[in-house]
Amino acid sequence: MTRITARRRHPLARYAVLLFALALVGGVYTLLSPASRPADAALASGKADDVAEGKSLFQAHCSSCHGLNAEGTSTGPTLVGVGAAAVDFQVSSGRMPAANPGAQAPRKPVAPWVNEDTTRQLAAYVQSLGGGPVVPDKNAVDPAQGNVARGGELFRANCIQCHNWTGAGGALTLGKYAPNLNEATPTQIYEAMATGPQAMPVFNDSTITPEEKRDMIAYITDVREQTDPGGFGLGRIGPVTEGLVAWLVGISALVLAAIWITAKKRQAS
Repeated sequence: MTRITARRRHPLARYAVLLFALALVGGVYTLLSPASRPADAALASGKADDVAEGKSLFQAHCSSCHGLNAEGTSTGPTLVGVGAAAVDFQVSSGRMPAANPGAQAPRKPVAPWVNEDTTRQLAAYVQSLGGGPVVPDKNAVDPAQGNVARGGELFRANCIQCHNWTGAGGALTLGKYAPNLNEATPTQIYEAMATGPQAMPVFNDSTITPEEKRDMIAYITDVREQTDPGGFGLGRIGPVTEGLVAWLVGISALVLAAIWITAKKRQAS
């Protein structure tokens, strides 16, 4: 008993206990976490034979910036672990391949080689490299199944600081900006929330659930169809633009009124 107590007080005993605890936690995590295999990753985002085709597309169109194995270079980040959803968002919106690397990749017409099949293949290949968010199914992004009122509350709580209450977008720092959401498809909106492109934070399922994401999509697509009963919407950018127009119009009206009144007085005298 005395020998056991002495070993407990040995200076290295605490480190041995720490190493044992770390090994135990790692072992339990390995046993409980699902294994990630290339075949499973491909099936999560496309067909099983898409990975090989996607690799050829990647090496031809993406490797110059992201590296032959998507390990990243000085001009492009690594794509290991970003997931199929990130690829589908960037490529389907024309942001990638990027013509001129800068503070932010703008939305533009897609490249000539991009279509539904090539996008799926490229996404499957990147998914096979390290997992990540997958492309959502149609039910997950169907606005008709979402709650517009609840989506509006979530959007105003999480998104209007950058995107404006109507999704019209706005300027950020260092040349970045929150893009206009009017051109984004429901799938692209979901993928943006799941992957956090550019300056946007990641809203994973523990932060905003898939059902809440669908509600937000329902709100964004619904607000696009709303009219402006007060008249010209001024781009729906917000109170800054509205205040500027009101100030300029108001000041101009006052100046014209002052000139008219002065001219009338001169004529009377």
